[in-house]
Amino acid sequence: MARLFGLIGNRADLAARVLASEEEALRVSSKGTALGWGIGFYQGGEVLMRRRPIDDHATVDVAKVAGDVRADILIGHVRNATVGSLRTENTHPFRYRQWLFAQTGTLPSFEAIRERLVESVPEFLRSSIRGESDSEILFYVFLSFLHDAGRLNDGISDPSHVRDALRSSVAVVDGMAAEVGGAPSQVNVMVCNGENIFALCRGAQMGYRIFAGKNDAELLIGDDLNLRRKTPELSQMHFVLLAGDFDDDLSIAASSPTAQSRWKVLPDRAIVTLERGKEPHIESI
Repeated sequence: MARLFGLIGNRADLAARVLASEEEALRVSSKGTALGWGIGFYQGGEVLMRRRPIDDHATVDVAKVAGDVRADILIGHVRNATVGSLRTENTHPFRYRQWLFAQTGTLPSFEAIRERLVESVPEFLRSSIRGESDSEILFYVFLSFLHDAGRLNDGISDPSHVRDALRSSVAVVDGMAAEVGGAPSQVNVMVCNGENIFALCRGAQMGYRIFAGKNDAELLIGDDLNLRRKTPELSQMHFVLLAGDFDDDLSIAASSPTAQSRWKVLPDRAIVTLERGKEPHIESI
């Protein structure tokens, strides 16, 4: 009953159509439990967010809530709350300057290690923590490692520094949890700096789908002549949709077998880097 997703491409005017094409895969049923949702995206150099801590609908339809978003990079999250109350401060994605962060899964032995995790964060970062969720604290642990590497304010960070910070963040959590008898963390994480999306897969299954070239563009645009006239050329269109926490073995909800075959499953314990116009870069944790 949760979902984590990210989208990166080269045509802001087609982002909503990409999400709509996989609306079944991204839709989440509440199953009687209150869900919240949020999306974060970038427009004209600004970081924008929409967050709803409680959605009373029986299903959260991501494609509809993002239907008017014009952005070439975004991350989103549907929350089934485990740690922290249903309020905006606990609703993903979280933001610090140009960074956006979302997570699914709960940190192991969190109550036992919460204070130590918070204390590991420099005071100037710690003062920005607004909620009580484990996810927000993990975000600030991640930012701490970027700060240590001198990359916190670097909006176009070397991807290797971001991947190292993600690895280190999970390693710190696992180390502290092990000291109190906790198991290794089983979480999925997605972080974005406005230029790239990074995802760490150590929880529920994640997969990605690529939309590229004229044929895919034709399917997305349909009969909209106005979109056809815009640049770049249809043959140059390229999007990657990354999503996780599906209900079963990447059957992608009610997607057709044809759509399912276009999704690729990520290996467990992987870090994925998404860059515009490129295939996903996948390496082990």
